[in-house]
Amino acid sequence: MGKAKKKPPKQQETAGRAAKWRRAPWLAGALAVVVVIAVVVAVSRSPKPPASPTGDAAAPTGTTPLSAPDQVGPDRLTGRWLRPDGGYVIEIRSAQTNGVLDAAYFNPRPINVSHAEWRREGGRLRVFIELRDTNYPGSTYDLAYLPEQDRLVGAYFQAAHRQTFDVEFVRRK
Repeated sequence: MGKAKKKPPKQQETAGRAAKWRRAPWLAGALAVVVVIAVVVAVSRSPKPPASPTGDAAAPTGTTPLSAPDQVGPDRLTGRWLRPDGGYVIEIRSAQTNGVLDAAYFNPRPINVSHAEWRREGGRLRVFIELRDTNYPGSTYDLAYLPEQDRLVGAYFQAAHRQTFDVEFVRRK
């Protein structure tokens, strides 16, 4: 009879498996940390505009403005609007029927407006403006037009400091 092949000691085989299992929690933990960091970075790079002081949600992207013949039209938004507490100016050059605004922002120099739209919400015209420029990394205005006072009122989200302020704009004559 031939000699039986010599099997490696069980102790070595078991030690190898144990080493693999000891590494698995570490790798899983490292992967979890990477995923959490990726989510935090993604969320911080796209700040969500805050709710307005009345509790309304900020402007959802792709909203189609509703039109009602007995309500104030979006053309009433056009003009230069001054924020009295700081001299900031929003200039609305036009308001298209699809909700797009041609708008500019000045402090006192021009600040890039990356997105501007209007919508009708609760019977009121609402204006949403997002700024993307130096010191304005996604700051937003969410404003309601008050036709009886000819004012824009709402919230300014200062993205760099993650603070929200109640603001108003009056029409410049």
